[in-house]
Formats: sequence, structure tokens, C-alpha cells
Amino acid sequence: MFLPGLFAFKEEDITGNCNDFCSISLSGGKDSTAMLLLMLEKGLPIDCVIYADTGMEFPEMEAHIGKLDELLHRERGIHVTTLRHPRGFDYLMFDVPQQQKRAIDRRIAAGQSLTGYGWPGLRVRWCTGQLKTHLISKEVNRLKREKNALHLIGIAADEAHRCKDDPHERYPLVEWGVTEARALQICYDRGFDFGGLYKIYRRASCWCCPFQRIDELRKLRKHHPELWARLRDMDHRARAQFGPGPLGQFKKDWSVEQLEERFAHEEKEAGKQ
Repeated sequence: MFLPGLFAFKEEDITGNCNDFCSISLSGGKDSTAMLLLMLEKGLPIDCVIYADTGMEFPEMEAHIGKLDELLHRERGIHVTTLRHPRGFDYLMFDVPQQQKRAIDRRIAAGQSLTGYGWPGLRVRWCTGQLKTHLISKEVNRLKREKNALHLIGIAADEAHRCKDDPHERYPLVEWGVTEARALQICYDRGFDFGGLYKIYRRASCWCCPFQRIDELRKLRKHHPELWARLRDMDHRARAQFGPGPLGQFKKDWSVEQLEERFAHEEKEAGKQ
């Protein structure tokens, strides 16, 4: 559990000599973006900004990261450090060979493919682990070890329960009392509007995420039909390769194709009114 008073963030923690290097985690969302913008405005040291690109980000998010990179280079002369899995999402979902004997035996017994993880699930959320957490943790641990880095993470004040007690990490937004709503407004006030993503969706995470709410998927179909078409293709491939179980089923009670039928029916009924 994070105790705000124990590791309270102070600007002198960065400007002083206790740490030789300052790194920042950038998810691209409103909180980490607001943290970066405020640090630039306050003139606080920034030696490295780390971003993990899953390859499944909204085009608007890709443009947003590019815009932040331009600002960072203009203000501090550095670029965002972008980390990527060497093979990417599609490879992990459909083509990575299974290694564990138990998994292989289980799939053979079920008559399932011996390659690919299938759709991410609550018990095996491989997407976050392999495309984000593992890459960032590896790089951050290297910087802590080799450069005595102080690592800053953009968690808002109303999510302080997510923070950890680590003397090599700080949570500026928590200590500055910046909430999620305030963080978004900070971004808007400085011309960073995420291409309108937050005006449509609750979160600006990967567009193919099976953990999205049904209404978010309805919005995806409406506002990003090209991504919805890709999601339908992935759904067809997953069901053909893994069958109707958890690996091939997009959501517990829904395939993407079933959602397409549902949304199309809703539109048809709405048109009758």
C-alpha cells in the first residue's frame, strides 16, 4: 500500500543530487501526459520518457505521442523512448509456439492449435504483460541499476491506492493533488486533445481490448469502422483457430460477429422509431 507521507514527492527530490537520472513512464493517456506537461512547465529534470507501443493503439493516440515527442524534443532536446515487442500483438495472439508441457497437453486434448495465446482473458492478460509491463519494467530496472534513476509514474490523486512504496519511484500527480478530471483539463488547456478520443471513450487504451464495455465497442463500430472491421477479422481468425472456448471467444458471452449482429439490429430498430 502507498503511504503518501512516507514517500512524498518533492521537487527537490528531482533537482537535488540524490538521484543521477530521471525517467518518466508515458502511457499516452491523460494522467501521464498531464504529468509530463507539468514537469516541462516546472523546469524539472527529464532524462528519459518511456513509452510502450503495443501496435494496437488508436491512430489518434499515435498522433498524440508524436505531438508530445515534438514538444519534448523542442523543450529538452530528447525524444520519447519507444519500446516494442519484437514480434507484436498478432504474433502473440495467433503464432507464438506454446512452450509449457501442461499447456501443450491441454490443447492437444482439446484439439486446439499449439500456437498463439488467443484472446486475452482475466486470468491470462498476456497483452498487458508482454506488450507493456515486461518491456517497461525491464528498461526501468536497467535505468535504476545503471544510472541510479528516479522513476516518475503518472497516477492521479484519486487513484493513489495504485501507488507502491518504492524509494526509487515517485507519483507527482498524487503529491500535487491532481485528479483524473483535472489531468484531462490540463491536457486540453495546453492543446492536447487526444484527437477527441476522451470525448468518445472512457479510456484511450488499445482499440481491440476484449475488456471494453459493450457501449465502448458500440462506439468503436460507429466512430472507427475501419478498426471495427479489423476486429471482426481477428474474431473470425480466433474462432477458426481456437474454437468457441475462452481462447477463441472475444468476450465471455459475445463474439465480435454476434456484437455486429446486435448493433446492426439496434440501428434497424432505432430507425423505425
